[in-house]
Amino acid sequence: MSENLKALTDQGVSIWLDDISRERLRTGNLESLIRDKNVVGVTSNPTIFASALSKGDAYDVQLRDLAVRGVDIGEAVRAVTTYDIRWAADVLRPVYDVTGGVDGRVSIEVDPRLANESGEQTLAEARALWWLVDRPNLFIKIPATLAGLPAITDALAEGISVNVTLIFSLERYRAVMDAWLTGLERAKEAGLDLSGIESVASFFVSRFDTEIDKRLEKIGTPEALELRGKAAVANARLAYAAYEEVMNSPRWQALKAAGARPQRPLWASTGVKNPDYAPTMYVDDLVTSGTVNTMPEKTLDAVAEGGRISGDTVRSSYEAAWDTMAALKRVGIDYDDVVRALEEEGVEKFVASWNELLGTVETELRKAR
Repeated sequence: MSENLKALTDQGVSIWLDDISRERLRTGNLESLIRDKNVVGVTSNPTIFASALSKGDAYDVQLRDLAVRGVDIGEAVRAVTTYDIRWAADVLRPVYDVTGGVDGRVSIEVDPRLANESGEQTLAEARALWWLVDRPNLFIKIPATLAGLPAITDALAEGISVNVTLIFSLERYRAVMDAWLTGLERAKEAGLDLSGIESVASFFVSRFDTEIDKRLEKIGTPEALELRGKAAVANARLAYAAYEEVMNSPRWQALKAAGARPQRPLWASTGVKNPDYAPTMYVDDLVTSGTVNTMPEKTLDAVAEGGRISGDTVRSSYEAAWDTMAALKRVGIDYDDVVRALEEEGVEKFVASWNELLGTVETELRKAR
């Protein structure tokens, strides 16, 4: 195992792979990443599945069978995606058992077209996926839109483990933690075993820099340009500060005493978008215990080969992070407008990928028929 990846794990960071495909599963690639690169979890999203189905022949047999059965497009997509998730969950089951259910997790996302619909629709989708996959080491991904917050609470209250996704703002993150706590409180009232209900909160990183850097370059002053590449890490560090506040609250302590486990912060979108930045910056600069970093394989390899893991890089940096946010405001960056735009763009991208996935499956079914 890479010394850098071992050092990252030793600092309390769980390494998850931000990718899944039938090809990766059938070739044993996921097993090798677990064995050799300390991968202890997998995340997926509509973009990842759309990409997987567009390459190779790994899905051909199942798609032919679905075509013969005459299933509709929606059922076909769920049959294909949940098959991969079940397989990955089984591969990761030993990790789940060894870690007492903390890691060894695989995530699948609700239909992103529901992101701004009623919480009742999202909850129904979450239940359906929970039943379809039927693995204890599953996470259902629910977006942290305003419409998604009630579904997060309701799913957790029923004992469904949730990966809350598309978090960009500190305010929304606090709302996510409130939804999580409320869900656990309701689960406790219902007599459920809180130790079996896991959750992570996926705080998006690189997209934040991409959007703010674009605005800084438009402003164009030396002060603005100097701030490029600094916003995302500062934002994530302040998210961890908010998490620590909640972990010290009487509300959480009461749930902890009842057997509940923390909702770990998960650093998502950690592959750099700007080639001028170090490929490992969103890993090196966000090292702290009790977190997850979900990486594309390219980033995982970069960390293995050239990561700079030198201890905690979050907890001692809160003051500097606030200074960065204040400097961004001074040069004219509207934080609220940035996070609103990022959430809207995130939903739109996942919907576009979902539609692409539907189109790919429809084409393949038509060919098979």
